[in-house]
Amino acid sequence: MLESALWAVTAAAGLGAAMVTTRLGLRYTTPLAGAAIGVPSTTLMFWCLAPFLLDTGGFNLTAAGMFALVGLFFPAAVTLLTYTGNQRMGPTITSSVSCTTPMFALSGAILFLGEALTAGNVLGTAVIVLGMLVLTWSGGTRARSWPLWAISLPFAAAAIRALAQVLTKAGLTLWSNPYAAGLIGYTVSAAVILVVARAGGAPKVTDRRAVPWFVATGFFNGSSLFLMYVALSKGQVSMVSPIVATYPLFTLALSMLILRHDRVTPRLAAGAVLTVAGVAVLLAF
Repeated sequence: MLESALWAVTAAAGLGAAMVTTRLGLRYTTPLAGAAIGVPSTTLMFWCLAPFLLDTGGFNLTAAGMFALVGLFFPAAVTLLTYTGNQRMGPTITSSVSCTTPMFALSGAILFLGEALTAGNVLGTAVIVLGMLVLTWSGGTRARSWPLWAISLPFAAAAIRALAQVLTKAGLTLWSNPYAAGLIGYTVSAAVILVVARAGGAPKVTDRRAVPWFVATGFFNGSSLFLMYVALSKGQVSMVSPIVATYPLFTLALSMLILRHDRVTPRLAAGAVLTVAGVAVLLAF
């Protein structure tokens, strides 16, 4: 269990770094155009490393099909839903609602994978989600300027992300090959992103300064996805998903260090303490 948790923490760190490089890249281009750089770049990275890291032994067609199915909506659909949510409601509300992913993942793991519901899982997940909400929610009294239905966008993204974790775990039980899961999933997702970007009329990147940032984002996201799949191959969804969801903590730390946009406040300190406490509860029970 500890090994799986360590892989999950490393995956969360990579996702946190990806959020920072994305923020830097968006200074020069649009989100969809950036995604059309990052996701295909990650796919290319997976294929370049495949001769060295891909082991086809134990190939299972059903598992490969599950990995491809996941690729249709993760990270492709999740990316598009999140971007749309940001556009309509802003990043604060979108990020806060997205923190509910572990709740969906825990439910799916219990219903479809037969994972046991324990007091430790429930308490640890709840504390982590609370910590993430404290970290990402800045409050404010400004009147709502977006339609109420828009709140469904980040909820859908959270549910889809959780579904991807559950389906991938099911596939890994048939073919325990995290690299193959990442390679197949990202290949399908890259095709989806490129089709959507072309159909949606995404502008071409005119400022070349955006390219290295989104290539870096793709590297961090792809590495994190692979590490998360390694964690899922060794542990349960009910433990891996909440730990991976702590990535805003790493984003905050890197933003303070690199972007110098944030400073430590009582709210941020409380969120960090709650998050670490939630992880400790997951590991203790």
